[in-house]
Amino acid sequence: MIRVLVVDDEALVRTGFTHILQTAGDIEVVAAVHGGQAVRTVRELQPDVVLLDIRMPDVDGLTILAELRRMPRAPVVAMLTTFDTDEYVATALRSGAAGFLLKDTDPEQLPHLVRTLAEGGTVLSSKVTRLVVDGYLDSSVRELAAVRLTARLTERERAVLVLMAEGLANPDIGERLHLSTGTVKGHVTSVLGKLRVSSRVQAALIAERAGLLGPSQEEGAR
Repeated sequence: MIRVLVVDDEALVRTGFTHILQTAGDIEVVAAVHGGQAVRTVRELQPDVVLLDIRMPDVDGLTILAELRRMPRAPVVAMLTTFDTDEYVATALRSGAAGFLLKDTDPEQLPHLVRTLAEGGTVLSSKVTRLVVDGYLDSSVRELAAVRLTARLTERERAVLVLMAEGLANPDIGERLHLSTGTVKGHVTSVLGKLRVSSRVQAALIAERAGLLGPSQEEGAR
């Protein structure tokens, strides 16, 4: 079972996400709380995935994210937001969030996106805009720079990068490319090093900026 904690200041959102996820046989919502209860609840229940509202009146979502990332057994955290152009999204991604979801995400897609997060993949809303990408990437990393960075990759590393950008975890990438998980892990490490980034989310956004993702790959989970 994938243990999920939903953190949002709106009871309607908490109830809705809980109901949707509980219908999936392999997902358990261990709690749904407001921001002030988040850190204590994570310590007590140790969920695998936290869906965390980025803006709350009682406590800032970025503050909670920072505290969760410092935990010895930090859960995977995806930010929830109403707007795909939320100015806090770039900061959240830099701070270690595994991606972000819009609160109006298709209910049928939500369990799949949670599974992607639990497996180590990244999730970016299909409505990711240039504003978010530009805000997240360093100002020096634009189209030309991204193309130059990805040009350092071997053909195999480029294939791994594209699948990383789709949100696939290492075992799934291995299955797709007929490689062992250990080999994929080595390629991922090499890709991150050559792109001069520290996370899969950063790599995914550089891939998008370099034009490596086709229309079908830019929808839903990356």
